[in-house]
Amino acid sequence: MPSRNPYIKTMVTPGALFKASLKASKELFRPPLEARELDAPSAKPAKPVMVPIRSIGPSHGERITAHLLALSAHDRYLRFGYSASDEQVRRYVDGLNFERDEIFGIYNRRLELIAMAHLAFSEPELKSCAEFGVSVLARARGRGYGARLFERAVIHARNEGIDMMFIHALSENTAMLNIARKAGATIQRDGSESEAYLKLPPADMDSRVTEMLEEQIAQTDYRLKVQAKQFWDFLALLQEVRRGVRDGRDRMPM
Repeated sequence: MPSRNPYIKTMVTPGALFKASLKASKELFRPPLEARELDAPSAKPAKPVMVPIRSIGPSHGERITAHLLALSAHDRYLRFGYSASDEQVRRYVDGLNFERDEIFGIYNRRLELIAMAHLAFSEPELKSCAEFGVSVLARARGRGYGARLFERAVIHARNEGIDMMFIHALSENTAMLNIARKAGATIQRDGSESEAYLKLPPADMDSRVTEMLEEQIAQTDYRLKVQAKQFWDFLALLQEVRRGVRDGRDRMPM
C-alpha cells in the first residue's frame, strides 16, 4: 500500500541522483571560481536539488567544528536553542556519538563543510525515535540543502527501523519548521519553542537501494573533489614558483 505521506513520494530517486551526479562531476576539474562567486548565496528560490550527501565520521571532527564556528551568533542561537559560545560549540562536537548517531554533510569544491545534519537516536528504550538538527552556512542558503539533508536523514532513519522523527526548534526558526511542515510533520507550538513530529513508513527495497546508492555516489564525489583540489593547489603552487622566478629575473642587474 503506498505511503500517505506526500513527502515520501517526492524523495530523490536513484536514477535522478545518478544523472545529477554525472552532471556535477563534469564541473570538478574546471578552474575554481573566485571566492566571492563561491560564497555568494543563491538568488534563485529554493527548489529540490540533487547534491551528494556524505555520511561523516569522527575523522571529520575539525571540519564539523569549523562549520559550526562559522555560524553567526544568531544562527547558533537558532541551531542550538541558545547563544552557543565557541567553547560550547567545541564541547558539542567533542560529545558527538558517531557510533550511535549519524552525521551527514555537504561539501563544496574547496572541501568546506557548508551544510550538515545531526540525526540523534534516542535511548535504547525509545529506539524507535530520532531527533533531527541541521545547519547551513549563510552563503550556501537558498539552494534547498536543508531539505535535502532532511530527506537523507529520513531515508536512513527508515532503514534503521525508526518510525518517528522529531525536531525541537525555536518557534522563530521558520526555515526548519517549514521543512518539517512540507514533509507532512505535525507541529506543536509552546510559546518560544516548537516540536515537529513526522511518522515514517517502514523501510522497503526502494529506501534501502536509494541509501546505498546515495552513499556510494557521495563517497565517489568526495574523492573526486579531493583530487580536483590537489590538482588546482598544485597548479597554483607551480604558478607561484614561476612568478617568483620571473620576478627574480626582472630584478637582476643588466
